[in-house]
Amino acid sequence: MLRYYSALTANTNPLLQLTWTLRSADAVAVFTSTAATKIPDNLHSAKGKCLDRVKLTITALYLHGREVRTVYTEQERQRTILKMEDLMKLKDEGNKYFQSGDTDKAIECYSKVIKTCKDNKVLAVIYRNRSACYLKKENYANAASDASKAIDVDAADIKALYRRCQALEKLGKLDMAFKDVQRCATIEPKNKTFLETLRRLGAEIQQKLKTTFSTDSRVQNMFDILLDDEMEKDKREKAANNLIVLSREDAGAERIFQNNGVPLLLNMIETGKPEMILAAVRTLSGMCTGHKARAMAIIHMVGVDKMCSIMAVDNEEIALATCNLFQCINDSLTGGDKREYGKEEALVLDAAKDLKTILLSLLEMVGSKKVSGNGRDQALNLLSKNVPRNNKKDKDNSKTLFTIDHGLKKILKVCGQVPELPDQLPLTENTQLIASVLLNKLYDDLSCDPERDNFRDICDEYIKSKIDPNDMDKTIHAVNTISGLLQGPFDVGNALVGRQGIMEMMVALCGSEREVDQMVAIEALIHSSSKMSRASFIITNGVSLLKDIYKKTTNEKIKIRSLVGLCKLGSAGGDDYGLRQFAEGSTEKLAKQCRKWLCNPKIDTKTRKWAIEGLAYLTNDADVKDDFVEDETALKAMFELAKSTDKTIMYSVACTLVNCSNCYEKKEFLPELVQLAKFSKQHVPEQHPKDKKDFIDKRVKRLLKAGVISALAVMVKADSSILTNQTKEMLSRVFLALSMDAKDRGTIVAQGGGKALIPLALEGTEAGKTKASHALAKIAAISNPEIAFPGERVYEVVRPLISLLQTDKDGTENYEALKGLTNFAGFSDKLRVKIVKEKALPEIENYMFEDHEQIRQAATECMCNLVSCKEVQDRYLEDGNDKLKLMVLLCGEDDEKLQIAAAGALAMLTGAQKKLCLKMTLVTTQWLEILQRLCLHTNSSIQHRGLVIVYNMLNSDNSELAKKLMESELLEILSVIGKAEDNPKRQGAIDAARECLIKAMDLGLIKPFSSPP
Repeated sequence: MLRYYSALTANTNPLLQLTWTLRSADAVAVFTSTAATKIPDNLHSAKGKCLDRVKLTITALYLHGREVRTVYTEQERQRTILKMEDLMKLKDEGNKYFQSGDTDKAIECYSKVIKTCKDNKVLAVIYRNRSACYLKKENYANAASDASKAIDVDAADIKALYRRCQALEKLGKLDMAFKDVQRCATIEPKNKTFLETLRRLGAEIQQKLKTTFSTDSRVQNMFDILLDDEMEKDKREKAANNLIVLSREDAGAERIFQNNGVPLLLNMIETGKPEMILAAVRTLSGMCTGHKARAMAIIHMVGVDKMCSIMAVDNEEIALATCNLFQCINDSLTGGDKREYGKEEALVLDAAKDLKTILLSLLEMVGSKKVSGNGRDQALNLLSKNVPRNNKKDKDNSKTLFTIDHGLKKILKVCGQVPELPDQLPLTENTQLIASVLLNKLYDDLSCDPERDNFRDICDEYIKSKIDPNDMDKTIHAVNTISGLLQGPFDVGNALVGRQGIMEMMVALCGSEREVDQMVAIEALIHSSSKMSRASFIITNGVSLLKDIYKKTTNEKIKIRSLVGLCKLGSAGGDDYGLRQFAEGSTEKLAKQCRKWLCNPKIDTKTRKWAIEGLAYLTNDADVKDDFVEDETALKAMFELAKSTDKTIMYSVACTLVNCSNCYEKKEFLPELVQLAKFSKQHVPEQHPKDKKDFIDKRVKRLLKAGVISALAVMVKADSSILTNQTKEMLSRVFLALSMDAKDRGTIVAQGGGKALIPLALEGTEAGKTKASHALAKIAAISNPEIAFPGERVYEVVRPLISLLQTDKDGTENYEALKGLTNFAGFSDKLRVKIVKEKALPEIENYMFEDHEQIRQAATECMCNLVSCKEVQDRYLEDGNDKLKLMVLLCGEDDEKLQIAAAGALAMLTGAQKKLCLKMTLVTTQWLEILQRLCLHTNSSIQHRGLVIVYNMLNSDNSELAKKLMESELLEILSVIGKAEDNPKRQGAIDAARECLIKAMDLGLIKPFSSPP
């Protein structure tokens, strides 16, 4: 490549002599010229030999001082001019995009100019323009930043000053915004906009100061009342509630924080009074919500250890409130705070260390004897909610791996606790199930085989370390740990049970003289016999042992567990009538005994829970189901237990209800395959005679009569860790089965079923959400939305209904969702807007093309109720689609219900948007024939709608269209209908026809008939 260098000699002659040196890969030539702006001729000739790969760069070297600078040649100068022209074109293009409302493209153009432009004055204008774009997009931090860059170049740039003022006001920096508009008003003292903004901001600042001082005094007053031991109790309660409410507002939380609030709240905690601790913790939760900087400050001022010690106390309310505080902190530190902190965020607000400290502290709490059962439950709940990934698409599962490495053994220790033994960790009735659920979530969150192998190895190592033939307490701890794993990550527990000697040890323990050994071993056998292979082993080796224990023991706890073991083994064939494990009538006897224990109030709740566990297995048998639902006392006893504080019972209750209502997943077999299987002497699943529809319907009625809905509503509100996705899915299935008969839906709504279904439709497995959404659709289709879903809940129902419109859902779900949305759309304008905002219109429009008559009719009815919404009307006004054409053609269908819906929609559309009257005549040539058919229809509802469309077209301010209508057969049709005698059944159509004739007379298209004198 050729480069040219000039040596600048130090003399005073204005025509400086330049020595041009041509360098190339193969030669060096030197040329001399006294014209600094002209390239010598002989240089051009050399350049020509180098084709067009020459880059002209001249470097002038000052011989004195050795200063180096670049001087561009004429060609490069021309290039720079061209470059500037391109930048100006980009700028103008950005301006056009901004004026047309496309701010994203405008920002893109301005950003390109900023990257390449070196002219400060031009840059100032571009920054100012981009600031306007960011203002429109409500990105106020960037708007203020760009305006500041423009002001740095020109301090009197009035547009940039005012734009920064607007951005700062939105960011809540009123004092800074006031200064900017003050400068604007100084430059242009007669500008009304500036003066009005100046006045408004001044008033807002004064109000803010007044409120601040007022809030400060209120905060101090509240603390004075709370920390005064002699103050009346009701005044202290009121002050505590006011403080909590104040902390939930960002401005109030900031005032508490700035007024020495955190140390004062710590003083309240130090009093040791539960009500004071609760108020302080709840206030701290409000202060940490949605504010990362404040949450981090509170962590360091209060301390993670202090918060853990508060959660560790044996008080359920305080433990729950502290758990909520930790959750608020976690949410704020991991994305709950949407504020823009700028450069200091990376330096000051790095939350990784704090989050790690919290995680380690929670793991420490899990295995600590100093922590109460309630505190341990909440620590496990926090780990369960925040450690596993919420979205498996997120590849980072480092928190789970860290938890397994530092805390898996501590969680296993909780699972292995045997409360009947001395020196055990404090537990609640729910602790071990919560631990099992956490283990399951951690295992499910692992993404590859080596990670799963590591999990299994740690569990295996832990179990081996606990099995000791000389220490029975340690051995039953190991067996109980296996039970915990079988209730959590079943594959891990099942693999451990399959190890040589483990199952035999469990069976042998059943024969131990110690009752606690028998109890733990029987529970382990129950949990491990979920697989048919395990059940077969226990049926062969353990049934006689379980029978002996059941007959000989006097301990009710062991007796009921051994019975449940027999129940589970007896139901190993599921609902297959041909795979009954025990003799005829045996399962009914077992179920009868379970019901007897269930109804005995003298037995403790934990023991009665096992009776429901037994029924959960036995109700696979249809005879047992029928007997159970007939026993109303037993049903009510089960529902009361479902409402108790022991939430470990929920899964068993849900299983029992699923079995009784037959709403489990059923395999469909082709008749041909059944015949083939019989021919080849293979086993074919048989349906019990009492599992037919009539029997199922009767059982559902009995469940409703016994009060199943109120029990389900309580179960749905349970702690999220215990209410697993699998349990949610079963509850959703039960709700759907109960809502099948339209007559029962009123009962479901009256007992709170509508409200209970909403969370099930929003969270859980896909199948569970679909079932709950379907049940909601059934209720929404025939209920008054205001009663079924009171308050704001009705708006939460819209999204689940729309989810049923997806093409992967079956036709029944599509149809019932459309009926529900139709009912909602006819109820209020706010609901119509919500449906539109949730982007349901494209789905509804697609179903209007559906071949299935009922689905097409439902979609058209839904659209009919939505067309009064402005956004929907705009879609029909748009060109380039067949929406209006389809609506006109649907009016010509033979299905009367479809015609009523389509004609109603068309009547409202043409009445609201006059442009659609003309457009209707352009989309199809059949419009007039269809309109005439509507007006001649024998169904008065359809006829009325057709006549309203005609009136709208006459009233559309289009004289040609009106004339065309009156020149057609429509005039005769209108005349016949209008002259008819009044008839209450058809009065709407008659009046509409008369209105059309009067309008035609007003337009001068027809004249009233007058008889000759």
